Amino acid sequence: MRGRKAVLAGASKGIGRAVARALAVEGCDVAICARDQAGIDTLTAELKELGVNAIGNSVDMSDVDAYRQWVAQSCEALGGCDLFISFGSNGGAPASEDTWKGAYELDLMATYRGIDAALPALEKSDAASVVVVSTTVAIEPAFGPQPYAALKAAVANYAGALAQSLAPKGIRVNTVSPGPILIADGVWQKIKDGRPEFYEKTLSQVPLGRLGSAEEVANAVVFLASPLSAFTAGTNLVIDGGMTKRVQH
Repeated sequence: MRGRKAVLAGASKGIGRAVARALAVEGCDVAICARDQAGIDTLTAELKELGVNAIGNSVDMSDVDAYRQWVAQSCEALGGCDLFISFGSNGGAPASEDTWKGAYELDLMATYRGIDAALPALEKSDAASVVVVSTTVAIEPAFGPQPYAALKAAVANYAGALAQSLAPKGIRVNTVSPGPILIADGVWQKIKDGRPEFYEKTLSQVPLGRLGSAEEVANAVVFLASPLSAFTAGTNLVIDGGMTKRVQH
């Protein structure tokens, strides 16, 4: 991945942050955005210490024009784009008018808009890749009806169709679907601290006996984006310690 260019939207925390660091370790130049400029500045400084070019800006991913402009400008600033990923998400809140709208904008439309804005640069790459972020609850409902799961299912479906459409252009599209991932200050850490019974019940459903880490998801993303996966397209890679019961076929 050394010298490759990655544009990561919504990547200053959690899994996005871990992916940015994993890519930088492999020598990939990285552009990131999020709302928190302080978090962006901290992460870009860390990435630069790893010897790569890292840039970042504060962007509201629900602002259509600003988001599309950031993607295009980041591709130009990096000198191209070999990998695009959107980590934007409205989270798993209960269904309401606002959470449905939020999931539509940040989980589905931010994925579509970001890929669309990055396409001109991706088409010029000789190793172009898009990795789409879904979730295991999109393929096997586990925590009740929620916009997050439904819109992530739409994201995975879109990615599968996009993989078929873009493969002839040399652009690979794949999906990662993490299960419960334990991150400091993340959702599952808060559940562990505030709802221990629910946390333990979920933990008991994971055959490997633990929750995953952001770094484990990041390693899978880097694998899918790298030349090691050059013949992999249209795949949904589930990372959940065996929690999902369906046969992956």
